[in-house]
Amino acid sequence: MKSRARREQRGCGAERGQRFAGRPLLVNVWASWCGPCVQEMPELQRFAQAQGDAGVQVLGLALDTPEGVAEFLQRVPVHYPIVLDTPGPRDASVQLGNAQGLLPYSVLFDAQGRMVKAKLGPFAHGEIERWVK
Repeated sequence: MKSRARREQRGCGAERGQRFAGRPLLVNVWASWCGPCVQEMPELQRFAQAQGDAGVQVLGLALDTPEGVAEFLQRVPVHYPIVLDTPGPRDASVQLGNAQGLLPYSVLFDAQGRMVKAKLGPFAHGEIERWVK
């Protein structure tokens, strides 16, 4: 089975400008080896699925290897887009304001592409709906 993950350096820049324009976007930075990231994935999947074609879009940005992400998605499938970046001092997470470099890290962009919120740490059940308002 082919992985849905795509490798894109600085994952969200190009993606944000084209594919996700016109709707709010929640970018969740994660890694397959990050326990809290793994724990919040079902909540992100539930939220993404509930948004339909008009709500907040969800983008997973994995700081991981293609193999690690593919293996993880075999075990825990999600149906929102996943892009990859190589972890490092200038990775996409840092570019999005994650100065500490800890995961998970989430950023909310409004429909005009402006970053309006950032969160370090996992979402609890039901928290995402309150956080994106």
